[in-house]
Amino acid sequence: MTPFVFICVHLPACRSLGEGGWFQVPHPLKAHSPEQRLYSQFIKFLAPLVLAAVALEIGGQFLNGGMARVPRAAETLAAFGLAWGLTNILAGPLYQTRQLALGLIEDRKQLRSSTRFVLALGVILSALTAVLGLPGPGRWIVQDLHSIDDALADSAQLALLLIAPLTLINGLGRYYSGTLARVRRTSIVSIGVTSGIVVRVLSVFAFVDAPFVEQQPILLPILVTTLGSVVEYVILVTGHIKYARPALNPGGGSLSTREMTQFLWPLAVIMTFQGASRPLINFVVSRGDNATEALAVLTVVYTLGHIHYGWVNELRSLYPAFRDEEDSLRYIRRFAVGCCAVSFSIAILLFWTPIRTFVLTDLIGVSDRLAELCAAPLIIFSFFPFAVTARGYYHGVGIVRRMTGAMAPSAPSRLTAITIALGVFSFTDLPGATAGIGALLCGFTAEASVVVWGVRRRTRRLQDHATDD
Repeated sequence: MTPFVFICVHLPACRSLGEGGWFQVPHPLKAHSPEQRLYSQFIKFLAPLVLAAVALEIGGQFLNGGMARVPRAAETLAAFGLAWGLTNILAGPLYQTRQLALGLIEDRKQLRSSTRFVLALGVILSALTAVLGLPGPGRWIVQDLHSIDDALADSAQLALLLIAPLTLINGLGRYYSGTLARVRRTSIVSIGVTSGIVVRVLSVFAFVDAPFVEQQPILLPILVTTLGSVVEYVILVTGHIKYARPALNPGGGSLSTREMTQFLWPLAVIMTFQGASRPLINFVVSRGDNATEALAVLTVVYTLGHIHYGWVNELRSLYPAFRDEEDSLRYIRRFAVGCCAVSFSIAILLFWTPIRTFVLTDLIGVSDRLAELCAAPLIIFSFFPFAVTARGYYHGVGIVRRMTGAMAPSAPSRLTAITIALGVFSFTDLPGATAGIGALLCGFTAEASVVVWGVRRRTRRLQDHATDD
């Protein structure tokens, strides 16, 4: 079942939501049905995560706006985009520790063993990130492999070296956001993320004209990102200590490293391949015409194009958090379709109207030339919610049923589809950024299709075995 078919099959749910579901304003004297109460709980759980996701994307645009106003703006945008993309590859396994917390942790002993596991993994990956900022193999990967000039490579390596600790900090933050979501304290997650964004925005205004930024522009995104991440982490770990940990049973058995590895490695593989998508596209685009300009466009549209659908990814957390509710999966499926419709509508409003030009030129501050090149990639981004909705729904199912291995093949399928699409688009006259985002859509669609197929196939097998028994 492809993502498009998934949406079409469940489109009647949108009508039911509009007629009697969570779009309806309840009468103050009218009793709520169990279905309405469940939808209300979904919204209460998801709304803080949506707010956090949107705030994160808006904060990213302020950072892009700050970089667009420093000396050597295109070089700074390209260098930080390249460094952040490489960091995402290495940090991929840590970003899935949120799912580890949602799917495996039931008591405090399991919490202690999983925390030690995540901490050790984070230290190793932070060290590997720092290696990319050093001479030798790091220089070869950053400069020679991407065929960029010395100035751009120097800035990218400096960024990699200085943001290396963020791999550990952000990974632990994701982990603690999972423990908070497990006890339905998503409001704390939203407060942490939003506070980090506020710090980032204020830091952009505070440091954009600083003398050290004039001398070394790449220091602006490094400093802004670090300050925001530290504030976010402090709030999340405080919320975890106050709310999540006390809610867990003190007894129970610890998780073995083998159990956690078996659960996490398919998710880590998926995230690593997902993280590799952007550097792969950057790598191909950097070898084309007007490479610096194209990389600058990609840096802008990656963040702006994520605003309308980034929050839809949080659908994967619904089933793990509400798995004990009766018949919750059926209602989650309907809710997911409604979220997809909202996301697509937002994309139409933002990217198909003059609002797009206003955001790019007036709010972010890019040149008219870059704004023109951003138009087509942003329109392509409008269609991402269909694949993301199907993927998020079945990811949640796979996590609860511990079918993470069934989702692992989706990772190479995504990268394979992107590679094929980039090869095909290379024979066209499409600008580099447009071809890159088009290839990314192909990758998303392939990945979501394989996730749907893998989880449904494994579920049928389990049902057949249960029937035979």
